[in-house]
Amino acid sequence: MTFGNGMVARELIVDIGDAARRLVWSVVGGRMTHHNASLQVFADGESRSRVVWIADLLPNDLAGVVGAMIEQGMGVMQKTLQREVGRALAG
Repeated sequence: MTFGNGMVARELIVDIGDAARRLVWSVVGGRMTHHNASLQVFADGESRSRVVWIADLLPNDLAGVVGAMIEQGMGVMQKTLQREVGRALAG
């Protein structure tokens, strides 16, 4: 995975749960001694979704950097999905 800030992480897919709309992965190698994350999509009414992204990592001093990357990633996902919905509605 290459992030917007240029950082590259090697990720191991732990689980893909289609029915639960959940993805679990772990970063391997690099500066983290532990990383486990999940992303799950929940229905929020008839036409909306809510995404929950959870990351556990060590060392703790990387939490701020990783948190900022998660926020940026969520923003990109939201813009992309809104754009695609707009295209679908337009035609």
